[in-house]
Amino acid sequence: MDPLSDVLSLLKPRSYMSGGFDNGGEWSVRFPSYEGIKCYALVSGESWLLVEGVPDEVRLKQGDCFLLPSGRPFRLASDLALTPVDASTLFQFPLNGAIRTINGGGGCFGVGGHFALTGWHAEILLGVLPPIVHIRNESDKAAMRWSLERMMLELREPQPGGFLVSQQLAYMILIQALRLHLAEGLRGGVGWLFALADKQMSAAINAMHGDPAQRWTIEDLAGRAGMSRSTFALKFKQTVGASPMEYLTRWRMLLAGDKLVNSSDAISVIARSLGYESESAFSTAFKRVMGCSPRQYSRGRKPAGSSSVEGDGDRVDRIGLVAV
Repeated sequence: MDPLSDVLSLLKPRSYMSGGFDNGGEWSVRFPSYEGIKCYALVSGESWLLVEGVPDEVRLKQGDCFLLPSGRPFRLASDLALTPVDASTLFQFPLNGAIRTINGGGGCFGVGGHFALTGWHAEILLGVLPPIVHIRNESDKAAMRWSLERMMLELREPQPGGFLVSQQLAYMILIQALRLHLAEGLRGGVGWLFALADKQMSAAINAMHGDPAQRWTIEDLAGRAGMSRSTFALKFKQTVGASPMEYLTRWRMLLAGDKLVNSSDAISVIARSLGYESESAFSTAFKRVMGCSPRQYSRGRKPAGSSSVEGDGDRVDRIGLVAV
């Protein structure tokens, strides 16, 4: 798989709400804080979006898609000057597979989903995204049109299996939005997702993800990137926020954590599958990166301070995939 697919597979996003809203007339709705990531798109009509803590409102038009990964309260409205109504008074949650209507509908129709991210490391993805990801270029909207129209049809004309189809379409919209956001270049940021927009860094990251057990060296990875050793090491650190070997070790530990929780493999087997010749060397690396021993992790103990760790003068995510 590619690195974005790798990360999404480990986080196992699951939609615990997928559906639509059909608003008419004048309306303003306030949504409370939440966990995970919300992803919606307007099939028709227009709306204003205002996220708490973000100074500028966003004008959403037909075909626009928006991701809200920060968990902050937000408002959707035909006019932000209107006094908002709390969403809980209008909608019966969860909205799975349903369309909720305000003022008879007919003005602004949107579809999407709310995704929970499994595990203790959701910041791997959420930490590298801005509070609002707004997909609005015409070419990008064209790429998402089929998914939006198909989800609208599934919601408006329910058929057997429609609930699962709607959930999968919401997931497809989420991945398409992340892909389109990545394609914009993500200039100026630091982290693994930003690095995927760079062909040379992406080549090295793909190599590590493709064979994490390989005994990679700086020279090997620089060769994959088509760069000299020193230039590659410097650019990787600047782009990703960690050295290549730090990134590789921390990615291995995330894979190990997933296996410890979701498989019956012995620690020695997991260690060998990730390139460690001894269980003790693996356990030492795991505790340094994850904050607890492999056995403690497998028993469900949350690592102390799992959101971040100090190292090499930089504050980086506990597994080194997100720079803060």
